[in-house]
Amino acid sequence: MKLLVTGVEGYIGCLLAPLLQSRGHDLVGYDTGFYRDGWLFSDRALVPHFPRTINGDIREIQPAHLEGVDAVVHLAELSNDPLGENDPQLTHQINHQASVRLAQLAREAGVRRFVYTSSCSVYGVADGAEPMTEQSPVNPQTAYGVCKTLVERDVGAMASADFIPTFLRNATAYGASPRMRFDIVLNNLCGVAATAGRIVMTSDGTPWRPLVHVLDICEAIACVLEAPADAVRGEVFNVGHDADNYQVREIAQIVAGVYPGCELSFGPSGGDNRSYRVSFAKIHRQLPGFRCNWDARRGAQQLYDVFTRIGLDRAGFDARPFTRLKQLKYLSSTGQVDERLFWRV
Repeated sequence: MKLLVTGVEGYIGCLLAPLLQSRGHDLVGYDTGFYRDGWLFSDRALVPHFPRTINGDIREIQPAHLEGVDAVVHLAELSNDPLGENDPQLTHQINHQASVRLAQLAREAGVRRFVYTSSCSVYGVADGAEPMTEQSPVNPQTAYGVCKTLVERDVGAMASADFIPTFLRNATAYGASPRMRFDIVLNNLCGVAATAGRIVMTSDGTPWRPLVHVLDICEAIACVLEAPADAVRGEVFNVGHDADNYQVREIAQIVAGVYPGCELSFGPSGGDNRSYRVSFAKIHRQLPGFRCNWDARRGAQQLYDVFTRIGLDRAGFDARPFTRLKQLKYLSSTGQVDERLFWRV
């Protein structure tokens, strides 16, 4: 299968591309290059080679880029809630409008499959004690989450016998990637533990968060691409495992237990009202071959091993390329991108 993977140089994309290539797919990447100067470590087992990549902004992708493509995997958006809230209008232009335009171009070009990486953040604040399923009402609290729901709605309406969109609502990602992110909860806590030896929570850590390892996200994408069309056409899947619903305080306790001598303290009830538990029964029941191979403790140990091997220090942990909002603010303040996040010529 010939694939176009957008956001191929990102946290997920740099791991996804070699996995898909190892499974026999012909892959071309597409990426704007915002995070290209961030590379935390090298590991030939994780990233044995790089795909051919087109350097371009997703808002400017052209029909020619989609000629002969069998499937699009769309990762390239402004990722996470703080980055989305930095400029909500721009977030809608990139995450909603450009994503829908990409799907329209793909359909017109004869692309059969369109895999969209959504997020469990669409659930926002969950009412009641029951885990959220794919049929539960969405309640996004941020521009990032709202855009995910709008893309699901608009691209889902395009589903037909000839166009097969699938939506993967990923739990909060974690785990080692050369294009590391330290602005997601488990990775951040591991970075703090490794470089400070002490985790000081500013809240009581009671909100619930489902987690999923980045490699399990990659596996879910591969399984969707290889599944029978009728199993995935227009379908929404929560990506993760039921056992990986944690309160934030539990995540902190797991991390502190992996890092020798790490101290842990909690604060008062925080102002972040996002809290939800998620059911992942559907993806394990309906998607052939998918299973999660990681849990939070094993992921924290993986990061401990990587950080120990490379000697991660505070400067490396704080480096701007590993925090999305910090990197884009740098590119803007130095005049490398304009106010709409287009590269300046």
